[in-house]
Amino acid sequence: MAISADDPVFFATISEINAALKQKKFSCVELTRAFCDRLERLGPRYNCLALSLREQAIRKSKEVDGDLKKDRQRSPLQGVPYAAKDLLSFAGQPTTWGAAPFAAQVFHTDAAVITRLAKAGAVLTGKLSMVELAGGGGYRSAGASLQGPGLNPWDRTRWSGGSSSGSGAAVAAGLAPYALGSETSGSILTPSAFCNVTGLRPTYGLVSRAGAMALSWTMDKIGPMCRSAEDCGLVLQAIAGKDSKDPASAGKNFYFAPQFVRPFADMVIGYSPADWNDYPEPAAQPALQQALEAFRQLGAKVVEAELPDLPYSAVTGTVISAEGSAAFETLIRSGQVDRLADAKQIAGLKAGLEIPAADYLRAMRIRSLVQQAFREIFVTVDVLLAPARNGGAPKAAEPLDAPRPRANAEPRARGLQGLIPAANLAGLPALCLPCGFAEGLPVAVQLVSRPFGENTLLRFGLEYQTRTDWHRRRPKL
Repeated sequence: MAISADDPVFFATISEINAALKQKKFSCVELTRAFCDRLERLGPRYNCLALSLREQAIRKSKEVDGDLKKDRQRSPLQGVPYAAKDLLSFAGQPTTWGAAPFAAQVFHTDAAVITRLAKAGAVLTGKLSMVELAGGGGYRSAGASLQGPGLNPWDRTRWSGGSSSGSGAAVAAGLAPYALGSETSGSILTPSAFCNVTGLRPTYGLVSRAGAMALSWTMDKIGPMCRSAEDCGLVLQAIAGKDSKDPASAGKNFYFAPQFVRPFADMVIGYSPADWNDYPEPAAQPALQQALEAFRQLGAKVVEAELPDLPYSAVTGTVISAEGSAAFETLIRSGQVDRLADAKQIAGLKAGLEIPAADYLRAMRIRSLVQQAFREIFVTVDVLLAPARNGGAPKAAEPLDAPRPRANAEPRARGLQGLIPAANLAGLPALCLPCGFAEGLPVAVQLVSRPFGENTLLRFGLEYQTRTDWHRRRPKL
């Protein structure tokens, strides 16, 4: 059967699509063609399409139809299309890293996560845009990308978030049921929050980065950006696991089993009132307060928590800058770095080569203090809850470092501000959950847990999403 342009399948979950395939409501080939059509037609509207892989996707979908005809069940992802951030290699096709100097770059092997999803029967339909070099060196323009500024499906004058800008926009607009993104410090959580997407940043080392662009060897993570917490769990189960090709691999698998997590009555949520009362933009406060109350209703104990006063952003910046500039040393010294789109990023990458070893080592020592601080926090709490971002997406045409308003000009406490850089320094998992809207723009919360606590995060996310429908809301395209 033909799938119409307004078919609800474009906003269906992984489980719903997989069930429809098994019930033969449509073939995998029909489904794949429909998603390829949509990605090619609407992707340029949001500057989110880096490369269509229609031919390869159709070929894979024919294999899936053959398996389904013989009742060969491979995984819950079987036959479900997806798209991937363009820092993941796909053999024989360009992998641009979002940057002009690498526009013609081609690898001869697939990234490990692409291989794992292929074995699960997933269908890769395209590569998605990203901020050039995943933001290495720092950037202040949403246009710092080979495809131009990532535009938000909820309001195309707004940014879709970085550096996984294309992944956030594609899932939000129904161009792919889910997408792979990456995070070094906020690049899954930010576009997920801005685009009303459920995003999961895995524990450092849980998902192989073999075949992915390296920005920061000690901080890079690859994770799913999906319609729901359940979808995130299903994708993570497929892409996690030991890989000798990634020296940082934790050697652990992940089994999506939230049903075995302790009851909410036996768990503790840590939060800070300042995060909800003082720091958010005024327009975002009602949605965030409503989300906080919803988590109070889950039955877990809610206690106050606060991060110690450490320079999280400065330490993160030093580590990423030193490691990123080392990774791109050839680009910098050749002068090709000057072809990047963002002047601040060019200057930042050059400056990163000048960071003294003593400064890098000092940052790593402070990093160990951050890790110890989290170990102490997670002795008494199971998850930390905070706004994912303090407001909706900024204007795509404005500098990204422009000051934003907040509810209280003089916050009364530090709270959990700095949670994104701090938790990334410590390699902790996080889940971004849509929780409402502020002036028409999505707002979200984040949950952070101890290392390899993904099932705990997903258990909270699943329950929250059975009680709310924010993750089901669709933009008017």
